[in-house]
Amino acid sequence: MFYQIKIIVRNLRRGGIYSAINIGGLAIGMAAAILILAWIYHEWSYDRFHAKEKQLYVAYTRTAVDGDVVCSDWTPTPLGPALKTDYPEITATARMRNFLSFLFTRGDAKAKIQTNFTDPDFLTMFDFPLLHGSRETALNDPYSVILTEQAAIRLFGEQNPLGETLLLDGQYAVKVTGVMKDLPANTHFQFEALAPVALFKAMGGFSDHWGETHWQTYVEMSPNARLDLFNESISGIVSAHTGKESEAEIFLYPLGSRHLYSVFENGKPVGGMINTLRIFGLIASLILLIACINFMNLSTARSRKRAKEVGVRKVMGGSRLSLINLFLGESMVIASIAGAIALILALAILPLFSTLMGKQMSLNLADIRFWLAGIGFVVFTGLLAGSYPAFYLSAFLPVKVLKGIFGKKQGLISSRKVLVVIQFTVACVLILSTLVVHRQIRYAQDRESGYDRDQLGYVLLEGETGKNYELIKHDLISSGTAISISKTSAPVTVLWGNTWWGVNWRGKDPNARILFDMYFADADWTKTAGIRLVNGRDIDIYTYPTDSTALLLNESAVKVMNFDDPVGETVNLLGKDWHVVGVVKDFIIQSPYATVNPMVIGGPAGGTYVMHIKLNGANRMADNLAKAEQIFRQYNPTYPFEYHFTDEQYARKFMEEQKLGSLATWFAALTIFISCMGLFALVAYMAETRRKEIGIRKVLGASVGNVILLLSKEFLMLTLIAVAIASPIAWWAMNQWLAGFAYRTGIPWWLFVTVGCMSVGIALLTVGFQAVKAAMANPARAIGE
Repeated sequence: MFYQIKIIVRNLRRGGIYSAINIGGLAIGMAAAILILAWIYHEWSYDRFHAKEKQLYVAYTRTAVDGDVVCSDWTPTPLGPALKTDYPEITATARMRNFLSFLFTRGDAKAKIQTNFTDPDFLTMFDFPLLHGSRETALNDPYSVILTEQAAIRLFGEQNPLGETLLLDGQYAVKVTGVMKDLPANTHFQFEALAPVALFKAMGGFSDHWGETHWQTYVEMSPNARLDLFNESISGIVSAHTGKESEAEIFLYPLGSRHLYSVFENGKPVGGMINTLRIFGLIASLILLIACINFMNLSTARSRKRAKEVGVRKVMGGSRLSLINLFLGESMVIASIAGAIALILALAILPLFSTLMGKQMSLNLADIRFWLAGIGFVVFTGLLAGSYPAFYLSAFLPVKVLKGIFGKKQGLISSRKVLVVIQFTVACVLILSTLVVHRQIRYAQDRESGYDRDQLGYVLLEGETGKNYELIKHDLISSGTAISISKTSAPVTVLWGNTWWGVNWRGKDPNARILFDMYFADADWTKTAGIRLVNGRDIDIYTYPTDSTALLLNESAVKVMNFDDPVGETVNLLGKDWHVVGVVKDFIIQSPYATVNPMVIGGPAGGTYVMHIKLNGANRMADNLAKAEQIFRQYNPTYPFEYHFTDEQYARKFMEEQKLGSLATWFAALTIFISCMGLFALVAYMAETRRKEIGIRKVLGASVGNVILLLSKEFLMLTLIAVAIASPIAWWAMNQWLAGFAYRTGIPWWLFVTVGCMSVGIALLTVGFQAVKAAMANPARAIGE
């Protein structure tokens, strides 16, 4: 064994630059695969770390809307308690309502903390450890709160806050009954504080009605319960409790599937994040394959160096199996060295990769499963890279190789050519895919949003802001800080879940259930947001007091309602009649990749929680913000001033696709780099083995250009073949990806031409350096060797 290792090490040292390229290429490919697999595992592990994960479910509603079946995890308020009371299969339930931040104060210390409301069972269902306090009793008191570790530090420093009293929103005294360890990155739950549902009731915002669907409901089932049978039994629970026929069906969905399979079509899960993970799992496999192809190509290309060794070993009694073991042993050693380098590279790059992905990822080196998986990964890579060379080299016949006969001359198609084509086909597919992803992002970014984002922002109506709204508005405009202000139900870039299918109008089909987006504003909304009126007027409660129930329709709503002249029509919404005063051009409030939904924009009777401010562009932004902060502090001194820019909020709509584009770009570049490493070494070796031939050709009159063409034309032809194969594959794959966007770009023919030219150019640069070097060499020295 030691003797074999010594031989392997000696062969690696003799290999020089070729051994370095083999190890380097494998190390880079393995490092990329490790990073992608770490990210895949991170996404797969979402909410799977709970001890009761197999018993935990999320309740969903399934409703027929406009000819489609829509699924949502927003459920009726009483659903959780009803399930726990009526069904013995349910051992615990917890409702969750997500909120923005509340202001917590303790003397001079204050902090805005994202607070969610939930039931006491939440703490025993889910494994979010409490550093202080009891899981069984922490949420039993209606006026209690649990802080996460970082939230506690913001308010109390390093002091143990258990039992201390905080003032919530300046009105409610709550006692700290627990400190929770900060939430891990691989969970859907996002909060800095937890408060009981009973506190939400005391604050006056609670409606215990089956028509109120602003809560998420989590359920723990007994281990022996069957999900399919249980879902059948609860599908009509809404109708059973309301006594009215309801189209809303309730079903439970496994918590562990929620992240990966979040997209529903016609009431059935069809994918989601799992599709992206599959794509990048394939990319990881292809990058590793390309690195292994480098190894195969170089090993078989340098077979002449090992041929006599194989012949001698066979003459001395060595079997083919022993030779296969020797060559596989070499590949295992190379894979092990490459694996160690890859781990170091992955650990070094992981912080940057985590930043790129916006996720805090790590490699758990203390987990034995990590090392077992790592060993399996190295063995797999070694076998994948070394199997073909091992069988190829061990097949040499000793009689022929000892006479210097190495087999037939390569034909039109050889394994080495096929492998090179595979490498560049993968590279071209990734390049084309990357360009299409970036083209789709730019296409959506260039789409007209329907409002003017420049100088537009918003402030939440919290504390004394709502009460002093008119004073704040007056001071902002009179000081020249703002040119227009409007109160709305939500930021112009986010809907905040306001959708409604109970909209009725004259001539509506009684069987139609059409989902509308809902929005509310008080006055000067179109002026402030820069939204274009195409008919009628804006809502104006100052000039028209009855405009508290006025209504604007977007163009999509007018089409759905089939109004010739909608102004003056009456629309029933939320149980009351609203009068239409105008029509606005469609604008993007949800995804810029989706079609615009029909939308109703009502007067302030629907509720307003946000102040939109159009700043004065004639002033410096810093001056505007400083003056605005001064005014807000005057009228709302308890709360910190937080101004949100609309253009920044809008840019966040592209974050996920931009991450995908960045990943694709980096890994496409990596694939090209690894392919070029192998191509560079392959050409270098060809030039080395053909030195005498090149010298003789030059003596017989061949020019430098002739020699360069001799060494380059084969690889250029292989690159063109790769482009021809890659183009239809990439076209099909990216059309499948683009099909997921209602608003999408096309794939023009010139994109394939561009990639073809890029690929040929890259191959030419890679091959050209070695070809020029060989062509410029002294022929006399080459012939004389």
